[in-house]
Amino acid sequence: MKHLAPFFLLALAAPMSAAAEENASHMQASTATLASQQAFYEMRTYYAAPGKFDALNARFRDYTLGLFARHGMINVAYWSQPDVADGKLVYVLAYKDLASRDAAWAAFRADPEWQAAAKASEVGGKLTAKVESVYLKMTDYSPPLRLGQSARDPS
Repeated sequence: MKHLAPFFLLALAAPMSAAAEENASHMQASTATLASQQAFYEMRTYYAAPGKFDALNARFRDYTLGLFARHGMINVAYWSQPDVADGKLVYVLAYKDLASRDAAWAAFRADPEWQAAAKASEVGGKLTAKVESVYLKMTDYSPPLRLGQSARDPS
């Protein structure tokens, strides 16, 4: 059964790719009024379960980023640390405030599309062994970020 997991991921990837593109304009529109200095940030660290780092990255690439944007979360940046045993994914999201963060996560977790993607991607077992979350506020001396600008859209 665990050999079927990549098949399920591929079957779900195509529809989400279109949805992710559709959500790109929503993400840019939702960040137009959020100044980087006033934003509420969350840094999340996912420790991949053994042998699941590639599947974790695929789920983020094909589903999670678009769904985050759909629910008003601002994708700031993503980093991987593949030299850590089993891999580690670190990313930062931005919100207007803590209440906005909590509402966005509640809507994301209740989204049937997310629930289906999570279930299909975890047919062979959970993708994460541990998740950490830290809230951050930008200092007054930090260079401003250009929130909502995708690396694929350098304008």
